[in-house]
Amino acid sequence: MSEATKKYSDKMSGAVDHLVKELKAVRAGRANPAVLDKVTVDYYGSSTPIQQVAAVAVAEARVLTIQPWDASLLHAIEKAIQCSDVGINPIDDGRMIRLVFPAPTEERRKALTKDVQKMGEEAKVAVRNVRRDAMDKFKAQKKANEITEDDQKNLEDEMQKVTDKFVKEVDKVCEEKIKEIMEI
Repeated sequence: MSEATKKYSDKMSGAVDHLVKELKAVRAGRANPAVLDKVTVDYYGSSTPIQQVAAVAVAEARVLTIQPWDASLLHAIEKAIQCSDVGINPIDDGRMIRLVFPAPTEERRKALTKDVQKMGEEAKVAVRNVRRDAMDKFKAQKKANEITEDDQKNLEDEMQKVTDKFVKEVDKVCEEKIKEIMEI
């Protein structure tokens, strides 16, 4: 890979990494601590992620436990989860909070699948935008006589191959998530 396409490849890789991170927060019916990544609790006046004030663990396939290090935070964590878009009612037993993930209905699975496909399409658009920027840069370099027409053609071909690779990677990531969602 040439130096010219390397930086664009890194940008495309960033788009795929972002997609993977976003897909972790999609609830597929099994307990996943990543669903709490965006939930924050008021801890002595500052908004703090739950993972920084409590031990979050997967107790069973569909049960997530949250045990705060400071027992006085139990009620605040419960309130934060209820106010968030997690969509699960927390169960407080006085020492820890349990989140029981229900198995999604067939209708919910189909809706989640559509969401995943939409996220995948957005990631592909981001990858293609990076390719467009690269192609424009190569054309500008050719116009300024910084590179030859053959160099421009080679760089464009190389950029297209890199783009195709990342589009396939996005498809693969989305397929795996959809498979996970559709499992019973």
